[in-house]
Amino acid sequence: MNSSASPLHATQATAGFLNTDWNPRDVPSGTLTTNVVLRTADQAATGGSLYRPATPTDTVVCVMHPREFMACHYLIPDIVGAGYAAWSQSPRSVGNDLRLEHEFALYDVAAGLQYLRAAGFTRIVLLGNSGGAGLYAMYAQQSALPGAQRIARTPGGRPTQLAELDMPVADGFVLVGPHPGQGALLLNCIDPSVTDENDPLSVDPSLDPLSPANGYAGKEGTRYSSEFIERYRAAQRARVARIDEQARALIARRQAARQRVKEAGAKGLKATPEDRRLAGHTPIFNVWRTDADLRCFDLTLDASERKFGSLWGADPYASNYGAVGFARQCTPESWLSTWSALSSNASLSATAASITQPVLVVEYTGDQACFPGDVQRIVEAIATPGKRHLRVRGDHHGRALTPDEAPGRREAGRLLAQWLQEQFPL
Repeated sequence: MNSSASPLHATQATAGFLNTDWNPRDVPSGTLTTNVVLRTADQAATGGSLYRPATPTDTVVCVMHPREFMACHYLIPDIVGAGYAAWSQSPRSVGNDLRLEHEFALYDVAAGLQYLRAAGFTRIVLLGNSGGAGLYAMYAQQSALPGAQRIARTPGGRPTQLAELDMPVADGFVLVGPHPGQGALLLNCIDPSVTDENDPLSVDPSLDPLSPANGYAGKEGTRYSSEFIERYRAAQRARVARIDEQARALIARRQAARQRVKEAGAKGLKATPEDRRLAGHTPIFNVWRTDADLRCFDLTLDASERKFGSLWGADPYASNYGAVGFARQCTPESWLSTWSALSSNASLSATAASITQPVLVVEYTGDQACFPGDVQRIVEAIATPGKRHLRVRGDHHGRALTPDEAPGRREAGRLLAQWLQEQFPL
């Protein structure tokens, strides 16, 4: 379906909540928008929207997130306005990471890039915003490897068959508001004071981030001691490790039942009803209290221009104990592949060194999810000498930090356009 109309009038949903103060902008007059339906190599349905400028170009900038709808991304008008095509890639499960395994999300990326190469684009730039950074960095790593050296199995044990996947290599890379990967993000914000995974209200007082005894004093005075921070970080890793163990036990139980069903069939016997149930069941579990990064409350830690609170709000009781949050419901496979910093392959600490293309990193100075120390480590890990790190005033979504200033996303768009024109002249 081709249309000159732009879907960028729609309100944009980001990071799990409706961004109602998003300021929509049109793509330039004459932009041709093509909505595309694709089938991946593993037969999943995906697609995207291609925005072509009025003047033909052989360069396209791709925007994608492993679970978010990005056709209304705020940088698309700036990309097209600079004379480049923009491609908004859809994941196979929009708005749902219940079964998200990053290894299979690479199939979605590859399908989009295969389409773009076939459409005549000779230069492809990947733009990873927020969680899209981890996905695209992992794609850059795997696409640069010979098939035999790619990841053979997911952390949950499923064969990936990435060795046979056609993975077009990108020519440039942009990171906007990048965090260090969804697992690494969760490791920093998971609440280690949970004592019982089946009781979301269970609390170890000695690790409670919202206890005055540990340094919490609301917006103005929260200060955590170095001793508490060290214990807290260690306990966060321990909680993630416990959930990893739980996830692997659930997978092992199902696989054992499947093996028994298979062996019974080979002997001409009927498997027990219990084994058939276990073999067919995919467990789903809740991960409660995942919004407790100490840096969100003690603003002296990894200091920036951010406000008190997190992406999910300024009331830590509501955001940490509420129903909405990162990794709230998972399958064992999605937990291990996406949300476990100890098991996931989609961590920039593991993948950034594989990025050898020209790179632009845009850091927002008031970001409540991507902290200065994390961004600096990402920049240092990127292998290419052709990298540029720029800072722009704004929050995680590039919105203004005060009512009397322009949104930071406008400046980010200008800097992106300038970088594209320097690195990929038309």
